[in-house]
Amino acid sequence: AGITFVGPPADVLELAGNKVKALDAARAAGIPVLASSRPSADVAELIAAADEIGFPVFAKAVAGGGGRGMRRVDTREALPEALDAAMREAESAFGDPTMFLEQAVLRPRHIEVQILADATGNVMHLFERDCSLQRRHQKVIEIAPAPNLDEGIRQALHRDAVKFATALGYVNAGTVEFLVDTVGERAGQHVFIEMNPRIQVEHTVTEEV
Repeated sequence: AGITFVGPPADVLELAGNKVKALDAARAAGIPVLASSRPSADVAELIAAADEIGFPVFAKAVAGGGGRGMRRVDTREALPEALDAAMREAESAFGDPTMFLEQAVLRPRHIEVQILADATGNVMHLFERDCSLQRRHQKVIEIAPAPNLDEGIRQALHRDAVKFATALGYVNAGTVEFLVDTVGERAGQHVFIEMNPRIQVEHTVTEEV
């Protein structure tokens, strides 16, 4: 109709809204991600994939968001029941029971980077927000900039957020989310988990800084 849509193109919205496709795009862009399975609604197939990844894992709805259709599972024995419950929740909330499994990070910081992109390929970041304090996978407090964060990690998060948005051909405001490991041999390493292709409620925290 010749009307300018203020936001990302439809194909980018569709890709970013599917967690598995977004992970594939991150891999293709050379951004670190966690080990994960292919999407499936077949419980036996998902259990076999979990054995390959190793426990603990997160069972996540492909179309999920806001912590719905998501379960942390620590043992193989607990997986069938967790998948059944998560798939019912995903079907009810999103009309799609398809799940995938992802390697669990035990004590992560959850840090997200706000980006802005224009329609000619220019992408910039507006720094990061720490949203590690959560209840039932829902963010409770957002802090910007992230406190006590190594400057090298901060720069890497900004760089990879811009890199991902550029690879997608993203337009407008969006948030690229990462986990940063805090324990063990992976301490200080970050992985991409998803992108929110919209202005989030947390955007006001970014406006403040």
